[in-house]
Amino acid sequence: MFLTRRFYLVITFIVLLFLAGYKFDWCYVAAIAATALLIMAVLVEAIMLYHKRGVEASRLCAERFSNGDENKVEIRVESQFKFPLSLKVIDEIPFVFQRRDVNFKLSLKPLEGKTIIYHLRPTKRGVYGFGKIRVFVSTVIGLIQRRFSCGEPQEIKVYPSYLMLNQYELMAISNNLSELGIKKIRRIGNNTEFEQIKDYVSGDDYRTINWKATARRNKLMVNVYSDEKSQQVINVIDKGRVMQQAFGGMTLLDRAINASLVLSYIAMNKEDKAGIVTFEKQFDTYVRPERSAGHMQEILNNLYHQETTFGESDYSSLCVNIRRFVTKRSLLIIYTNFFGQNALQRQLAYLKQLNNNHVVLVVFFEDAELEEYSKEPSRDMQDYYCHAIARNVAYEKQSVVATLRQHGIYALLTKPENLTVNVINRYLEMKAAHLF
Repeated sequence: MFLTRRFYLVITFIVLLFLAGYKFDWCYVAAIAATALLIMAVLVEAIMLYHKRGVEASRLCAERFSNGDENKVEIRVESQFKFPLSLKVIDEIPFVFQRRDVNFKLSLKPLEGKTIIYHLRPTKRGVYGFGKIRVFVSTVIGLIQRRFSCGEPQEIKVYPSYLMLNQYELMAISNNLSELGIKKIRRIGNNTEFEQIKDYVSGDDYRTINWKATARRNKLMVNVYSDEKSQQVINVIDKGRVMQQAFGGMTLLDRAINASLVLSYIAMNKEDKAGIVTFEKQFDTYVRPERSAGHMQEILNNLYHQETTFGESDYSSLCVNIRRFVTKRSLLIIYTNFFGQNALQRQLAYLKQLNNNHVVLVVFFEDAELEEYSKEPSRDMQDYYCHAIARNVAYEKQSVVATLRQHGIYALLTKPENLTVNVINRYLEMKAAHLF
């Protein structure tokens, strides 16, 4: 049994009446009567709340959560009492969320049920544990509360961002990825394979109009070309310490894993073969490029278990094992983070070796917070030097891009929050330009 705020307010009022009773006799009599009424009200409410179980609550959510996305959780609360109730519902969410606002106040009519919906956004893969659902119930009297402990503790696995796959699926199939901020790619040349002739619809390239078919059918007809298929796209994820920097609560490693999962899905929808490589001190995981049924599940399961030892990444081991496992010319998308020319020069020779047999796209990250800081006005000499250092870091990132391009290696410098869209853009550009 828990005493409510209303109970303490009534007690305070009664104490004041007793104090006033030293001067006014009628206040003392009123205090005695109020005490008797309070005791009777508490007993009545206790009998009402404790004569049976009365309230049930259950939690409904997916068996696994999507990392970096809003995951829906539902709580169903049902009353078996034949009188109105006021409730406070607290769900014991995993402590890693550090949230204190997952408590809800609601009222239920006799024998009524309601559903509470809220969302959780994890920023790290792993196993998250929910506790019980605590429901505090009071009647219209509102002097005491009864606590009900409902539901059972459960564990939820947080996987790479599989919810994003649903977001991109139909867009990839219908070539409408621009609706999600992914720009349309102009096809370079017409050396792709002819597929069919179809009716012209708004948005089709007017240069593909088939004038003979148009004259024959008396309406606009266009040629449809299909891209080259069954090319290999391999996401190579650096799991070294450079990928442990966090933006928006999520590490670069987790952002790279999410982007790799989505890009693999897009590539397979484009009838290419998708694969995964992870490495750090040594070559770690290799999922061969395929587009067979169940391959996305294999990629998802492998990405779920990726962790790091915070060591220095060994690009020499990567080169040796890529040469060993990947014999067909492929697009290698390497997710890493170079902070400047010194970091690049240590790995440049290995990137050039990979680029001899494959098409290499190096993806690394802008420090958005540092860039915003560099644009702020300087207030004193120390601040001026700090801003100069911040601008120099941004310049170093751009010089890394220029150096990679000088050696024939493609580069993508992106903000962490735009990683997925920018990588898909670059993949579509390179595919349309027949660069791999």
